Amino acid sequence: MQTCPVDTLDTLAPDDSVVLHNTFNREAFIFPTHLDDLDPVCFDVVLGRNGSGGADGLEHVHPGSDETFLVRSGCLKVVIHGETHIVHERESITIRRGAPHYFVNGHDRQTEFSVIFDPPQQQRRFFANFAATTERRRQWFSTRGKPHFLLMALVLHTYRDHLYLAGRPVRLQKALFAVLAPVARLLGYRLEIRPGR
Repeated sequence: MQTCPVDTLDTLAPDDSVVLHNTFNREAFIFPTHLDDLDPVCFDVVLGRNGSGGADGLEHVHPGSDETFLVRSGCLKVVIHGETHIVHERESITIRRGAPHYFVNGHDRQTEFSVIFDPPQQQRRFFANFAATTERRRQWFSTRGKPHFLLMALVLHTYRDHLYLAGRPVRLQKALFAVLAPVARLLGYRLEIRPGR
């Protein structure tokens, strides 16, 4: 297993990395400058106090990859299939592909952790796009950090099988997003980071 060595916030963002901030959710992503995915893919996340994972802790599924959280410091609350798991420093948890889940900071201080996807798909590019969009296109999000539905349709259609909303049939989401993605483009929505080849 590939690990992302991190001990302090200073070492989380070495010179050869890119840090993108999602201020809506008090979430920072640390990516290597080279976004092309390795096997497995890994990047780091820092959640501030009351921070949550993407779109205010939106329950979602990854149909094509298992996702592992490795907590470097702090405490992470992960809800899988409605069951709460508390993951402490030096502990990890794996969410199997297709399992509905979300995560939030599990205590009142900063939490630092690594995210590992296996197989990698293009998850690093997908999340870098999400983080860059929250930084550069704030007007495309609600005040709580939820993306406009047309933006979500464009991103989830372009990065097919990376992430879908939990509790809704994936086949229906795919069909709906395929119809809405061209509308989103016509209205000016764009990706900040496109999929690789």
